[in-house]
Amino acid sequence: MGLFTIAEARAVLADLMPVLHDIVRLRADAAELAAAVSPGGGPTRLGGLPEWKAAQAELDELLTSVQQTGAELKGLAPLLVDFPSDLDGAPVLLCWLEGDTELSWYHRLDLGFAGRRRLA
Repeated sequence: MGLFTIAEARAVLADLMPVLHDIVRLRADAAELAAAVSPGGGPTRLGGLPEWKAAQAELDELLTSVQQTGAELKGLAPLLVDFPSDLDGAPVLLCWLEGDTELSWYHRLDLGFAGRRRLA
């Protein structure tokens, strides 16, 4: 996929927000179910092995749907989504982190998350 303008990335992120909320919910459900089905795990109201497998499959589908937009999943816990872009002739990643209300950060490719800066 190509590069995103800031406006394009924000539009894609707005469309993805329901999916991202579902990923966060399923991530928690899958963790609880995994603990329940592990040796010595306690019961959960969410179910057992079939429900854990179903949650994993649904989570995989949601993650794939994010990637099909051209966005890059960089982390699952916390959820981190990057959008390849170009700012002032320099390649950057527009960066959304779980908990952000909008796309308002970026970082240079060579600096990674540690070099995260607010968009002007």
